[in-house]
Amino acid sequence: MPSAFSVSSFPVSIPAVIMLRGQGALGCARLKVTDWTEPWLLGLAAFHVLCLLLTCFSSRRHQLQVGHFLCLVILVYSAEYINEVAAMNWRLFSKYQYFDSRGMFISLVFSAPLLLNAMVIVILWVRKTLNVMTDLKNLQEKIKDRKRRRKEE
Repeated sequence: MPSAFSVSSFPVSIPAVIMLRGQGALGCARLKVTDWTEPWLLGLAAFHVLCLLLTCFSSRRHQLQVGHFLCLVILVYSAEYINEVAAMNWRLFSKYQYFDSRGMFISLVFSAPLLLNAMVIVILWVRKTLNVMTDLKNLQEKIKDRKRRRKEE
């Protein structure tokens, strides 16, 4: 019996996930022919927008942002398992079998936006760290100047 991920077990009407001949292996062809009006894809897009909004609005709440970052990383890590479950149950929520054995589709529409969101969080953390280091250096200089003035008096 073929695996749920083997190409031979896919239904005949797969429109989107099998690479078109003559097109690159980057998955661009898959995204161009995807039916973006499917409710689960619209829900996934809304989920990504909500994650980005949470990233932006949680920039001043460090603990919330750490939790959000860990959730993003855990979701990306579990994408392979999500792909397996989705490949076995795709008829319950989708018109077409998008979930191939290499995980290209889930990588493009699920993991890549989550990783970009995680990168935004890391960039915000680096920026915050640089600001704190600058403030600390300025404070050290002020304390050093005060000590010099006291010695001069």
